Amino acid sequence: MPSVRTVLKTLFVLAPAVTVALPAPAAHRALKPRIVARQEASSAASSVITSATNGATAAPSAAPPATGGLTDIDILQFALTAEHLESAFYAQGFAKFPASDFQALGLSDASIASLQNIGQTEATHVSTLISAIAAAGTKPVEPCTYNFGFTDAKAMVATARVLEAVGVSAYLGAAPLIQSPDVLTAAASIATVESRHQSFIRVASGAEPVPAAFDTALGPRAVFTLAAQFITSCPEGSNLNIAAYPGIALQNPEQATVGKNLALADAAQPVGAQFCAFVAPGGVQFVELAGGNCMVPQGLAGEVYMMITKSKSVADAEVLAGPSVIQPS
Repeated sequence: MPSVRTVLKTLFVLAPAVTVALPAPAAHRALKPRIVARQEASSAASSVITSATNGATAAPSAAPPATGGLTDIDILQFALTAEHLESAFYAQGFAKFPASDFQALGLSDASIASLQNIGQTEATHVSTLISAIAAAGTKPVEPCTYNFGFTDAKAMVATARVLEAVGVSAYLGAAPLIQSPDVLTAAASIATVESRHQSFIRVASGAEPVPAAFDTALGPRAVFTLAAQFITSCPEGSNLNIAAYPGIALQNPEQATVGKNLALADAAQPVGAQFCAFVAPGGVQFVELAGGNCMVPQGLAGEVYMMITKSKSVADAEVLAGPSVIQPS
């Protein structure tokens, strides 16, 4: 089982689509985040965040440290990192593109207002987490500098659709490591809102709002690989101590749909590649690489994470490249 420090990285959420050109990863710095693993801080934060989300005063509860000696305060710090990112994404997008650009996509005034409200809820998540962490006696992590690669309103909506999906996957991956029931409830209340965000954005982009019966949990290093492509730099103490995987280079990324054959840009790279892994609701499907080619399997829906592996496993040690996000439906 991965360490808690590693699993917590799943709360750092954002993602490019496999068919969207994004800046090369620029945040693979091996600098430790500023984490204070203190029992009393974790308990105090549980109380504050529960009070903020429930509107009531809660007595601090004793939460044992998570595996590896970290506490729930560390999880809150990574949740804050994620919310900083999402809040900045919407703030920058709406500052860059006027309402008329979204109207040109066919969105009504009501839909545009709902999209703007998504950004406002992300900002509320930020302020709530900052208050909780600060009240616990720990300095909250600061926002990073981001490059979202905005080109137009259509690209912003498309990226938001993927970003919100990966956010849900990240929270699902981190949930088993949370010790305090209060913090788990608060994190779950954010995860369900992220899921509502994604459903709305899927509708706004003309997709089925509920493409599958389940959501997909995504591992920490995979999430950071997606996240790193949006990060230019972070303040000292707010970097993540984790290395991103190499990206997947395809000859034909536009073919990343069910039943289509995908070809690696270089059949010999990455060295040792044996399978294309498609991480989706319901499990992982492995397709053998033959001559640098693999076919996108049937039965995929929603946002799916594609990885290149050296065995039929998506454990960190077995992943050679990826993930990329494909959208079969």
